[in-house]
Amino acid sequence: MIFLRRNFILFILMLSAIVLHAQEKTPKWGIFELTLQGNSSGNPFIDTKLSAEFKHGNKVYRPEGFYDGNGVFKIRFMPNEEGVWTYVTNSNDKKLNNKKGKFICTAALPNVHGPVRVSHKYHFAYEDSTNYTPFGTTIYEWSFRGKENRAQTIETLKTSPFNKVRMLAIPPYKKNYVEGPDKLTLFPFVGTDKTNFDFTRFNPEYFKILEEDIKSLSEIGIEADFILFRPYDKGKWGFDMMADSTNIMYIKYMVARFAAYHNIWWSMCNENSFIKHLTDEDWDRYFQAVQKADPYSHLLSIHNADRLYDYTKPWVTHVSYQYYNVVKSPWGTSLLSDIYRKPIVNDEINYEGNSGSRWGQLTGEEMTFRFWNAYIGCGFATHGETTPTGWISGGGKLEGESPARIAFLRKILEDGPKGGLEPIDKYYTPNFAGKYGEYYLIYFGKETPTEWKFKLPKSMLATGMKFKVDVIDTWNMTITPVDKSFEIQALDNYSYIDKQKQSITLSGKPYMALRIIKIGDETETQKANKTKINELE
Repeated sequence: MIFLRRNFILFILMLSAIVLHAQEKTPKWGIFELTLQGNSSGNPFIDTKLSAEFKHGNKVYRPEGFYDGNGVFKIRFMPNEEGVWTYVTNSNDKKLNNKKGKFICTAALPNVHGPVRVSHKYHFAYEDSTNYTPFGTTIYEWSFRGKENRAQTIETLKTSPFNKVRMLAIPPYKKNYVEGPDKLTLFPFVGTDKTNFDFTRFNPEYFKILEEDIKSLSEIGIEADFILFRPYDKGKWGFDMMADSTNIMYIKYMVARFAAYHNIWWSMCNENSFIKHLTDEDWDRYFQAVQKADPYSHLLSIHNADRLYDYTKPWVTHVSYQYYNVVKSPWGTSLLSDIYRKPIVNDEINYEGNSGSRWGQLTGEEMTFRFWNAYIGCGFATHGETTPTGWISGGGKLEGESPARIAFLRKILEDGPKGGLEPIDKYYTPNFAGKYGEYYLIYFGKETPTEWKFKLPKSMLATGMKFKVDVIDTWNMTITPVDKSFEIQALDNYSYIDKQKQSITLSGKPYMALRIIKIGDETETQKANKTKINELE
C-alpha cells in the first residue's frame, strides 16, 4: 500500500513537472498560455518541435510553440469565439507530446474588439466590426530605453491622439548605447556583441521586455505595428546581415511568441531596400513565412525606402508608404488607392521638429497639413517628432504642436460617417471627402479663400435637400456653425448649388475646412438613387 501511494505521488509530481500551467478560462481575444516542461539539452530552439491543435466546433487553429528558457516551453493561443475549446499538443519531445486539455473562452474584456482587419477594401475595422481609423505615431526604440522611459511613454500615449505605434523588434546599433540609468544589456540572441552572438539561440529575457510593452499598449487600446527587420546596423551587430536560415527561424519564433496578442500588426521591415543583400524574392518568402505561421492572419505589410515593394501581392494587406510628397496634397493618397486597391497608410511623412536632418524639420503646421491631406485623400498617416526628447526614437514625452491638432482631426472623423471617409468626385474635387448625399468634409489646405460658393458634386443629391455647414479652423481647433441652412437645386449635369446662390464667408487664413451635413428627411429621389446603387453593387 505504501509502495502504491509513493508511486501515485511520483506520478502526480511527474505530471506537474510536465504541465506547469494552463488557464481554465480566457476572455475572447485574450491569450490562453500553455506552459510545459521539456528537455533543455542540446539546442531546444532548433531541436524541439512543438505545436498544438485547438478546436471549437468547426474552428481549428494550429499555433506553433516556442522555447522560453530553463527547459520551459510555451504555446500561446488567441480564442475568437466563446465556449469550450479543446487542445492537444504535438511534439518530437515525448514530454511535450499529446498533452490534452480544455478551457472556457469567456466574453471579451471591455474595449477589446479583436484584431484589426481590412474593411470595405480601403478601410479598417476590428474583428467584431467596430470602426477603427488608425492614427499612428513612431517610437522605434522605446522598448530599449529603460523602465522609467517605457512607463512615461505609456502615460504619454494614454492622453495622445494615437491608437497605433510603429516599433522595432530589434534595436539599431549605437555606440555606448545608454539612455538614462539603464544600459542596453540584452540582445535578441545569446551573447554580448558580434564576436560572440549565437544566432542559433534566442535570448528569452530580451523578448519578455517586448511582451511587456505589447501588453501595455494593448491595455490602453493601441495597436503595435511590430517591425521585424531593420537596416540600422551595417554589420556592427550583424542583425541586418543574418543568414537566410536565421531569418526564417527568427520569423517563426516571433510569430509563435507574439501572434496571440490581438493588437499586433506585422511590418516585415523598415526601409527594406536599405538591406541591400535581400531581394524582393527574399521578402516574398519572408512574407509567406509569416503568413503560414500566423494562425490569426494579422495585418501584414512592409515599409519602403528608395525602392518600392509590390504592394499588390496577395500576402500584403495594406500599403505602408514612405513617400513624403504624397501627402502634400489630398489627391496623392487617392491616387495610391486606385493603384493598389488596398488601404493606404502613409507611415512616414517626415517629422515635426528641429533635427539636423532635413526629414526631421517640419513645423507643427506642416505636419498637421500633411495629416489632413492624408485623411481627406481617404488614407491614413503616421506622426513623428524629432524635438529634444527624441520621441520618434525612444518615446517619453511629446513636445510638438501637431499632436493636439491631430487629436482635433481624429475627433472630427470619429463624429463623421460610420466606416470612414470616401472620395467625393476625386478626379475633379480631390479636397472633398465624406459620404455622398449626407456628409462632406472640404479642406482648403494652404489656400486662403475669403468665401466659398455652396456647390456639391451631384451624386446622391436631389432638389430640395437641405444642409448645415460648420467652418473649421484646423490649426486653432475651432468649429463655427454657419447660422443659416442651404437648400439645393441642380446647376448642370455635374453639380448642385444653393438655390439662393448663397456663399460662406471664410477668414482668408490657411488650413481652413468646411463640414457640410444633410439635415431633414431623405427625398424620394435620394432614396431611389440609393436603391439603384445598391442594386448595381
